[in-house]
Amino acid sequence: MTLQFTSTQYVPEETARVARTIYPKGNLAMAIRDQLYCVYDDQTLARLYPDQGQPAESAWRLALVSVLQFAENLSDRQAAEAVRDRISWKYLLGLELTDQGFDASVLSEFRKRLVEGEAECHLLNWLLSWLQQMGLLKSRGRMRTDATHVLARIRTLNRLTLVGETLRYALNELAKVVPDWLRSQVDATWYERYGRRVEDYRLPTAESEREALAQSIGVDGFALLTKLAGASLPIAWQDLPAIQALQQVWAQQYDLSQPGPIRWRLTKELPPAAELIQSPYDLEARYAIKREDTAWIGYKLHLTETCDTDNPRLITHVHTTLATTPDEQALAPIHDALQARGLLPSQHVVDEAYGDSIQLVDSQTRYGVTLLGPVPANTSWQAKAAQGFAASDFAVDWDTHTLTCPAGQRSVSWTPNHDRHGNRLIRVRFSRTACTACALRLQCTRSTTGPRSVTLQLQPQQQALLAARQHQATDAFKADYAARAGIEATLGQAVSLGVGRRTRYRGLLRTRLQHILMAVAINIIRVIAWFNDQPPAPTRHSAFSALAQPS
Repeated sequence: MTLQFTSTQYVPEETARVARTIYPKGNLAMAIRDQLYCVYDDQTLARLYPDQGQPAESAWRLALVSVLQFAENLSDRQAAEAVRDRISWKYLLGLELTDQGFDASVLSEFRKRLVEGEAECHLLNWLLSWLQQMGLLKSRGRMRTDATHVLARIRTLNRLTLVGETLRYALNELAKVVPDWLRSQVDATWYERYGRRVEDYRLPTAESEREALAQSIGVDGFALLTKLAGASLPIAWQDLPAIQALQQVWAQQYDLSQPGPIRWRLTKELPPAAELIQSPYDLEARYAIKREDTAWIGYKLHLTETCDTDNPRLITHVHTTLATTPDEQALAPIHDALQARGLLPSQHVVDEAYGDSIQLVDSQTRYGVTLLGPVPANTSWQAKAAQGFAASDFAVDWDTHTLTCPAGQRSVSWTPNHDRHGNRLIRVRFSRTACTACALRLQCTRSTTGPRSVTLQLQPQQQALLAARQHQATDAFKADYAARAGIEATLGQAVSLGVGRRTRYRGLLRTRLQHILMAVAINIIRVIAWFNDQPPAPTRHSAFSALAQPS
């Protein structure tokens, strides 16, 4: 399909008259037309379409419909129906009252073009650029970031149902593209075993029988892959997502390295959670646990928004990651994206999951951004017990690479090292002789024979960490950090739209597109409210907790 440019300026006279009659005060769709001037145009999205082909639906209209779809939590079919029968939507899109709209599949095709054209961020970036021109969004203000879990669009599978469903998925996809070949390769037992969805309640309960079934499924799957490798098929079977899923799941769940029959792996032999596939239908969904009380399979959403009081609070960046990606790894990509848009803040308010010492230094030196948030506490027994000598009680001489303990003894070794994540550290040790004879030994170490050792970070990180720990104990920090709580309202708004903690689509890129469309919808809702002088809703309190609030 090729894109035929359509003007965003024209609204049919009859459509405008009827819309104004029915909605004299307007609504969200009409406000977008009147106050935001439609936001998008075909020129900005033209590269997603080829130069020749059948005429396509107007790209700017599809973009606006996609945004409204998430603003009202509508399915593709419901959104297409809204274009067909809602007068305010026709007003926004500049359509005649008699326009019949388009088929619901057009919206799915448009999202596919955005993802394949790597243009999913464009919808948010274009809006942010427009808001910058309007003076509603400025750089070097204050921003805040927080994350929430996102459930994948899959059902939870145990290991046995996973391998069974993976093989069934592969067989179903092959049956669509090479039915005659597949029919000649399987016997009647396969139709009985894989003809319907694999449900755990239909499977044996005895552990020995389950292991035997897992072994049989593994042999069948490996046999299918072997036959595919030796077949001359009219399709590139290696490119089928179902076959890729079969290959990856079998490599994880079975030991294929030894000659002879394949072996069902023990649980301890499985890959770590960051790599382990949970469903053949979404190879990127991961299992994760947060604070030992929240477990999910899916993704993680990081939202960054402004929190200055003189402008509307706007989402400036959306970052979607695998569920197992640590929060601190999200900061650099967020800052890179904000820097590319000219929107870096001067102060970035985050919670403890983001604010380790490396991020404190990196954010300041690379981006000129001051992180404001609690840093991890000292976990040594001395710090926890509030007695004895913690690392902060030792005097560091960075020039001579020595440490002086509270008893006046100087360290004898200063060794560069690294932790399990590859971060550079310094291991400092004291003399065994001096520590053994020291009168303060019991306050310094619990070792019966060894000397005291201290682990330091590199000088910039160590100094930043100590300064942050001192600062977060002050009233000034608590007052400034109170701004972080506001991001919870944004996450709550995302959840209220029905897409904040559950994805409609499968795969990281499509999930990210959902979050971007959600962010655009939230920003538009907030900008319209700002133009109409509608203040944010106050924090709600229960009737009882309200008694503690000042009257």
